[in-house]
Amino acid sequence: MTAPLAIDVEGLTKRFDGRTVVDRISLQVGAGRICGFLGPNGSGKTTTIRMLCGLLTPDAGHGRCLGLDLATEGAQIKRQVGYMTQRFGLYEDLSIRENLDFVARLFELPQRRAAVDAALERLGLVERQRQLAGALSGGWKQRLALAACLLHEPRLLLLDEPTAGVDPKARRDFWDQIHALAAEGITVLVSTHYMDEAERCHELCYIAYGKVLARGTQAQIIGAAPLAVWSIQGDALTALVEPLKAAPGVTSVAAFGNQLHVAGPDATALARAMAPYRDRPELRVAPTQANLEDVFISLIGTAADNFVAAGRR
Repeated sequence: MTAPLAIDVEGLTKRFDGRTVVDRISLQVGAGRICGFLGPNGSGKTTTIRMLCGLLTPDAGHGRCLGLDLATEGAQIKRQVGYMTQRFGLYEDLSIRENLDFVARLFELPQRRAAVDAALERLGLVERQRQLAGALSGGWKQRLALAACLLHEPRLLLLDEPTAGVDPKARRDFWDQIHALAAEGITVLVSTHYMDEAERCHELCYIAYGKVLARGTQAQIIGAAPLAVWSIQGDALTALVEPLKAAPGVTSVAAFGNQLHVAGPDATALARAMAPYRDRPELRVAPTQANLEDVFISLIGTAADNFVAAGRR
């Protein structure tokens, strides 16, 4: 049986000062799914998230969030959504418990103390509950922000680059928690720049300059991309980057440790570009499977910049 849609929107559009920053975006996410929302800075991710949770009104488009109409039921949507912003938005001169108690008061929770206790326990904050928020590391601030999002038991989490600036262990702990929440039926839309995080999502939506460029699972997006990729392994690869970028048939060159991924849309043209390097004994050159980063770099190279399109340079 197909899960009901927690997010079901069509043609969402938002303009600021004559520039279209979100351009007819359509998005469907099933209940209990984790959808990764990817794209470069300025692509419209945050604006889209704010429309979904009722903080911004779309200029065009329509849809429902948690079965509620975006245009007419924004207040009800807000009470069922947990929104975690890019920047830490709680009070740094209050303790962890005081911050959570303040948020619980805003939501007018009838069992406020019990809700705060449950959030502290769930996020492993009990022993630190008296610590000032301003004294916390990035990872602990992240836990506090997520605890605040969960106080009112939302059905949908909108997380805007929640792991920016935290260490790898904190990121992994955070994602373990996100998967546990999804297993309970909570839907998660999370924007991120990290490819390893994208790979942990059930499905992905990639946007650039306000437009959706790709949607689907990781396998679907890679499989649908008209992209050939070759790998070059060896030493002193940096000197090869610029000549490769200038070669006909090459659209991107990316370093991954001690190898380069060289990509292009035409397999025959790319093979010709790689021919001069295949006979060099110090290099190992062969076709390889595209990864998400290869695909996304290729996609952004084909997208039209909406800032330039609006006549601003």
